[in-house]
Amino acid sequence: MAAVAFVAGRSDASPAGPAPSVAIFFYPWWGTPARDGAYEHWSQSGALPPASIASNFYPARGVYSSTDADVLRSQMADIAGAKIDTVIVSWWGAGSVEDARLPAVIAAARAAGLRVAIHIETYPARTPASVAADVGRLRGLGITDFYVYDSTITPDAGWAAMNKPLAGVRLFADTALPGKAVAGGFAGLYTYDVYTYTGTSFPRVCGSARRFGIACAPSVGPGYDARRATGLTNVRSRRNGTTYDAMWREAIKARVPIVTVTSYNEWHEGTQIEPALAGRSGYDSYDGAWGLHGKPAQRAYLDRTAYWIDRYRKRVAG
Repeated sequence: MAAVAFVAGRSDASPAGPAPSVAIFFYPWWGTPARDGAYEHWSQSGALPPASIASNFYPARGVYSSTDADVLRSQMADIAGAKIDTVIVSWWGAGSVEDARLPAVIAAARAAGLRVAIHIETYPARTPASVAADVGRLRGLGITDFYVYDSTITPDAGWAAMNKPLAGVRLFADTALPGKAVAGGFAGLYTYDVYTYTGTSFPRVCGSARRFGIACAPSVGPGYDARRATGLTNVRSRRNGTTYDAMWREAIKARVPIVTVTSYNEWHEGTQIEPALAGRSGYDSYDGAWGLHGKPAQRAYLDRTAYWIDRYRKRVAG
């Protein structure tokens, strides 16, 4: 996403920007004893890695550490190869594990020709004032796009006061209500949640966002299944890729300037498109997606993402 001048959190340029853009949510929180002293996140909810992990799927590259430079290079190559242009990095506040790992993620992403944005999570004591300070510091790393997760837990007036003096950056609210994003002074909105939002509302939501003059960046994803990681029983089946296809069709129909993908590697919630191992007992896989089986199916969602991005860019730019 090209940097342009922004005032009060809104773009002075057309919300569509210079070209259709695709960004993907990325999680740098994974760890292993050999590199990080413990299994970080893989062991959530009592899982015992590497035999069992807190996911209904098992990564094809095995239980990995996000501090491994080789892993980061390979992951960024996946993302660039899928024709995605921006990595939105999950970030849990100054001094967090994700903050410490951010420079390495940025370096790996930029080496692969990718832009970097930040997903500002609900870290302890997050406020509009603390987010303003975060944006000021991270802007120094060359980051200009920020996605504020669960923004609706904070009153609109607080966000509006924060956004008003900002320049040179875009902040996106996590909401499907364009009026709420406008009330908070945000440059745009995104939906993130691919369990609640099936895509059918994208044309209506994004049409409204255009009328308000803000950017719409709806989130598409392959499905949702967090049972092993959280115990939650809500599941949105992948349906052998049909779920992903349906969401992409709706995003393209909405003629949006940005599509966000949930996610590259949120294994806990089963929204990942990172390659998953086929044939591991007790775990789901991508087997059957678009008629693929075994090893070819492991990268099915990356390949399908490239397919949809080609169609999206031709349609929106055309």
